[in-house]
Amino acid sequence: MENRPQWGTRAGFILAAVGSAVGLGNIWRFPATAYENGGGAFFLPYLFALLTAGIPLLVMEFTLGHKYRSSAPMTFAKLSKGKEWLGWWQLAISFVISCYYPVIIAWASSYSIFSFNQNWGSDTEGFLFGEYLKLAETPGDFGGLVPGVLIPLILVWVVTLGVLFAGVKRGIEAVNKVFIPVLVIMFTIIVIRALTLDGAAQGLEAFFKPDWSKILDGKVWVAAYGQIFFSLSIAFAIMITYSSYLPKKSDITNNAFITGFGNSAFEVLAGIGVFSALGFMAAQQGVPVAEVVSSGVGLAFVVFPQIINEFPAFNGLFGFLFFGSLILAGLTSLISIIETYVAGIQEKFNISRTKAVAIGGGLAAIASLLFATRGGLYFLDSVDYFINTFGVTLAGLIEVLAIAWFAKELKNIQKHANDLSDIQIGTWWRICLSVITPIVLGYMMFDNLRTNLTSEYGEYPREFLFNWGWTVALGAIFVGVLFSIGRKKKEESLASSNKEVSR
Repeated sequence: MENRPQWGTRAGFILAAVGSAVGLGNIWRFPATAYENGGGAFFLPYLFALLTAGIPLLVMEFTLGHKYRSSAPMTFAKLSKGKEWLGWWQLAISFVISCYYPVIIAWASSYSIFSFNQNWGSDTEGFLFGEYLKLAETPGDFGGLVPGVLIPLILVWVVTLGVLFAGVKRGIEAVNKVFIPVLVIMFTIIVIRALTLDGAAQGLEAFFKPDWSKILDGKVWVAAYGQIFFSLSIAFAIMITYSSYLPKKSDITNNAFITGFGNSAFEVLAGIGVFSALGFMAAQQGVPVAEVVSSGVGLAFVVFPQIINEFPAFNGLFGFLFFGSLILAGLTSLISIIETYVAGIQEKFNISRTKAVAIGGGLAAIASLLFATRGGLYFLDSVDYFINTFGVTLAGLIEVLAIAWFAKELKNIQKHANDLSDIQIGTWWRICLSVITPIVLGYMMFDNLRTNLTSEYGEYPREFLFNWGWTVALGAIFVGVLFSIGRKKKEESLASSNKEVSR
């Protein structure tokens, strides 16, 4: 598109891509995943997964966005006939995630304020579920809005939509140029302070000590691929959208390597900080580190408040830095997620960016109110699990199969990337995407289906999981197909005459 927005600098694009990749999962998912899958030994399959799936997929999506210079639906429409629905499916997945993700940022905002007086008291779990979230007794009950969640949620939406209204260069790029360096500085301060605490050495030993007996366990390798896959913002249209704003001369493969290794470096930094703090907590309670290891919401909003309570000094400052880091990591990811369907809506309906942000962001903001109710945590847990397990993973598998095996476009994508980049990709890159990645993702899907068809996730009632899990995941596919209807004739024209917009 002639008037397509463009990043102001290469650093701006890389910071935005890293900002998208570095999210809440880097801080609260990676440390526990590494610990539970062999500690130091986990880094071998993790590095292998980064080099054989993470970076190859980044190169592919960066090249697709740069080559076709469109949102995900139009990119797939130009790539090959009949594949526009795949892009709309990915945008539907992004929309669903953008409805509950800001609620977690809202929780972190509240907790950053609570940190100064440790409002959560000594019973941090009771405070989170009882006093703060006012959690309903039964999954499926709405129970009314919770003002303590609603108010920060409104602020999160004001900031997020304000950035998106400002545009790609003046909004997204400008914010990431500030947020990402500040995030790294804040988290580095946390790590340095955590390393000086009693028990930090025991925490780091638990994190890095290799358990080589697990290295041949297939589940460890699947966990490594899963961590890389979920943490790099792959397969839900973000990287295609962001790279569509690159200038014509862009070193694609180098950008992919910087983004991939930048994301992993922050994950290792998070692991050092989290396990140093967990070692301190274990020492204070006189228990092994294994007894205090946690992840997800429990780690951030139950365990870390306990750690902050026991800090020898500057409790409030440490808490503010930790929850402030969650806010920055969450906001940069949320902005990138919403940008995917803002770009899609703008192209589909040929409307201004302002209208696209207002419509897309406005609908997501309204839908997010569901997760600010007393039953919000149950809805969030179920929707998050199913949209990631049967949305992102399946979309990633279909994407690589569609491009590598059906459209047979890998050689053309490889040529486009090599023509622009210093680091040349070769046969290994095509093998990674056509063989290794489909096998790993295919096994993950098979295992996920087997697990969820033989047992109920989280011990929720089956009806609740059907309504707020399966229906949402399958509904995203339906929306993808629905939005692509009516474009078949135009798509055929695009695939044949306008296949490559820019080089």
